[in-house]
Amino acid sequence: MRLSSPAFGNGEAIPSRFTCDGADVSPALDIADIPEDATCLALVMDDPDARMGTWDHWVAYDIPVAGTIPEGVKALGTPGRNSWRKTGYGGPCPPFGEHRYFFKVYALDRALGLPAGASKKQVLEALRGRVLAEASLMGRYSRR
Repeated sequence: MRLSSPAFGNGEAIPSRFTCDGADVSPALDIADIPEDATCLALVMDDPDARMGTWDHWVAYDIPVAGTIPEGVKALGTPGRNSWRKTGYGGPCPPFGEHRYFFKVYALDRALGLPAGASKKQVLEALRGRVLAEASLMGRYSRR
């Protein structure tokens, strides 16, 4: 499975449109080579460079299988809770320096069935033994 975005390449800068300095909308994501027997997807976006530990920006699960997640999507499967204690996408907004942002998508053999608002930790625990394939994309961002 492969994950890419028309907005930026792997290891490249994330355009400010997708950050707290811009419109703070999620970038479009393209998912290729999803296993035929996948019944749903899960998505996590996090920043391992945050001073207080990994910061979760986006958590969603039980996402219908699709090759594209559109830009600025508001409803995506079942929304999980990010580190701001909100659901949905929260774009890069590092307080200092350049940070790395990892988008990870998982193809699952069955739905997780978790209630809305589950944490990334709960989602990662629930997907153990259910992952058919996974892919990641890393972007970078530093504020002006």
